[in-house]
Amino acid sequence: MIRISNAAKAFVAGLAAGASVAATAVQDGVFTTGETVTTVLAVLGALGITYAVPNRPATDRVTPGRGL
Repeated sequence: MIRISNAAKAFVAGLAAGASVAATAVQDGVFTTGETVTTVLAVLGALGITYAVPNRPATDRVTPGRGL
């Protein structure tokens, strides 16, 4: 089983959130101050929430597709 640290998971979530908000913000060709603040808040929110949620314990040994 692959173990992913909370920090790595949070970094990827922040990157995905920031990229999606930034891509939407530049659709009109202008990146305003409000859009910058929204992008930063999306990144920080995704980082914080994802880092705070613990990973599922590795004690569950159920293999997908094979049942219990």
